[in-house]
Amino acid sequence: MSDLSLFDLTGKKALVTGAAVGIGRGYAVALARAGADVAIIDIDDKVGPKTADEIRSMGRKSLYVHCDVTQKDQVQAMVAKVVEAFGALDIGVNNAGIAILGGDECLDQKDWDKVIAVNLTGVWLCCQAQAQQMIKQKSGGKIINTASMSATIANCNASYDASKAGIVHLTKTLAAEWGRFNINVNCISPSYILSPMHASTPLAARQRIRELTPMGYVERPEDLYGPVIFLASAASHYVTGHDLMVDGGHTLNAWLVGLGRELPPRVGPEQEVVSMKHDLDAMGLKYDKDGINEDLHPEIASAFKAMFGE
Repeated sequence: MSDLSLFDLTGKKALVTGAAVGIGRGYAVALARAGADVAIIDIDDKVGPKTADEIRSMGRKSLYVHCDVTQKDQVQAMVAKVVEAFGALDIGVNNAGIAILGGDECLDQKDWDKVIAVNLTGVWLCCQAQAQQMIKQKSGGKIINTASMSATIANCNASYDASKAGIVHLTKTLAAEWGRFNINVNCISPSYILSPMHASTPLAARQRIRELTPMGYVERPEDLYGPVIFLASAASHYVTGHDLMVDGGHTLNAWLVGLGRELPPRVGPEQEVVSMKHDLDAMGLKYDKDGINEDLHPEIASAFKAMFGE
């Protein structure tokens, strides 16, 4: 076995939730490039099938399954459908998530409950259903959850940050429980990612993020390709319960960031938005040359403009 063969996912069967666009689509593309067949799980019945078609165009098997991850019966049925199509489940990537912005002094409890239901309870339900299948197969498996740098720093609001912090500790606990079944459970914590969720963010905010990030650019779904392949592959067999921070150094909060760059960032502004523009096209949405559509999430546009101006 060569060193690189450790990362080969040929023949592996995977599912990714929240996979129609953004981070989830990025995970699906990465796993497929590494050789895995990938099921696309989402509630977007318009774009989800397009992503499944994209995976099939790469020579992999794929299917789209509509699933509300907050509903246990739908989650159980979704895993069963994937196994029926693929014959097994080796990799579960739990990425579906939402954010509802607003000051916590006035946030309605129903909004708090919705965020926790999708971001935390939904991840737990998916982990449980995936583990049950992997235990039945007696061949181990890899479960990967999407947390966030917001699990480490106060970055959004209480419902979102708490849900992501919960994912980190859920991951650690399940890793401790399920190691005896050869199931690795890890999570990835991205930074601010240019995806349709952030298509309304003004340029001033993007520039401020670049200034606060040692690597000097705004994160893209492509920056998660390597991490998800690593955690899904044999290369990570002895890694479990780990929160892999993939944030370009943003959470370091280092005064050294202000020293000025000696080399240009590896990724420029035009490259930052390639995947986001792809997703907006798939959604049938218009945007300007910078990939901005202020009408998609006007509350985000307003919040950032209040902080950074136009």
